Amino acid sequence: MRKNLLLIALLFTGFLMQAQNVTSGVRAALNISNLDFDPDPTFSNTHRNGVAVGAFVDYAFSEKLSIMPELVFSAEGGKERELRANYIQLPITLRFHVGNLSIGVGPQANLKIWDYEDGYETFTFSGVGGLQYDVSEFFFIDARYSYGFTDILDDTSGDMEAKNSTIQLGIGLKI
Repeated sequence: MRKNLLLIALLFTGFLMQAQNVTSGVRAALNISNLDFDPDPTFSNTHRNGVAVGAFVDYAFSEKLSIMPELVFSAEGGKERELRANYIQLPITLRFHVGNLSIGVGPQANLKIWDYEDGYETFTFSGVGGLQYDVSEFFFIDARYSYGFTDILDDTSGDMEAKNSTIQLGIGLKI
């Protein structure tokens, strides 16, 4: 599954790089994340401050519409060590541009990159949405929110479910 995800990401990125209206770059963000449990946990579940860093390719269909796949490392989960979750993520957002402001929404695939037998699923899906403001031709700031569609806990967790919920405040550089 990991090899297939990587292959799809590379092929998609390669296809988009052949287009003429392509912008690429790097982005870093502060994460404020937590796990939403159902039912409510009987233990402390406070938010975790983490980081997200990655690269993107933004393919413009027109002046107003683009699609932007990214490859991102993101530190998420809860504050307590056993609630932390680190991922390699592949968000793909459809973006609408109005002047210097962009609004994006789309799916996100998450591949965990920590302990093998930790009680968490290896692969999960989320939805992501956000705003980006272009400060200059090369520099931007943004804010995003992602929420898990799938339970991150594996079958050994009993009846409890948990989903990631993350706010990101970021800066980026277009290359």
